[in-house]
Amino acid sequence: MALRAYRLLVLVAPLAAALPRAADAQERSYFVTYNHQMEQPGNLEVAINPVAATRRGGAGFAASWMELEYGVKAWWTTELYFDGQTTRGDSTISTGWRWESRFRPLMLEHRINPVIYVEYADITAADKTMLEVVGHDVESDHAQRNGLARRLRQREIETKLILSSRLQAWDVSENFIAEKNLAGPPWEFGYAVGASRPLGLAARPDPCTLCPENFVAGVEIYGGLGDGRGFGLRETSHYLAPLLSWGLPGGTTLRLSPTFGLNRNSHRFLLRFGASYEISDLRRQVRRLWGAGGR
Repeated sequence: MALRAYRLLVLVAPLAAALPRAADAQERSYFVTYNHQMEQPGNLEVAINPVAATRRGGAGFAASWMELEYGVKAWWTTELYFDGQTTRGDSTISTGWRWESRFRPLMLEHRINPVIYVEYADITAADKTMLEVVGHDVESDHAQRNGLARRLRQREIETKLILSSRLQAWDVSENFIAEKNLAGPPWEFGYAVGASRPLGLAARPDPCTLCPENFVAGVEIYGGLGDGRGFGLRETSHYLAPLLSWGLPGGTTLRLSPTFGLNRNSHRFLLRFGASYEISDLRRQVRRLWGAGGR
């Protein structure tokens, strides 16, 4: 993980552990696809999301991002990411940061619920988190050694149109992605589609760790759609990813997603993990801690 992410984790983890109560986790079950679920106003979610990858004819790697997600309003969620990676036989480096905001224009539930996503990223070409796949992103992009790739900075704007529906117990979400490097290359496009549902629907009144309703299973598929010079599937990569999410009592969520490349441009296999912790009513909890510390 990035050095800055570790430093933030050291600061945040004791605070999270000291908080007496946390709401049920609000983390979505997907790793790439977004749905219309927003963070509860005033809540902070802290998450770490490693991804391990194989590479044909080259060294495998593990990348990770740490995220701090805060509910500003019921219609506005903002999130800060810190990225890093380690490549076998090479080095471990920080690869940059991202700041995103998601806006939900329609608060009531509709057949299709739109969300607008905007992100600014200041990363390097050594970033391997694969938070999205756009344009002509392919496996060979990760072949360059870290010492060279980290010299190339990429300041980017990314937008997404998120369309999400609830079909009985199912969540079905579609994302259309457009990304622009501010240095001048054309817009790059991508997609992500996900479907998921809880394994059980009858919630129990008492806390339960292994109840079926605490597990969400699903699948997502995502990939590139070319760029402004040529929209389409030519020389793009695509992935299919089953997933399982486990919501523990107290606000912790664990996620797992084995991911399979669908063509020769894709990594053959990725393994994504996720762990998140939800802190409810952050301001009140911080005031309570400060008050307790003053006694």
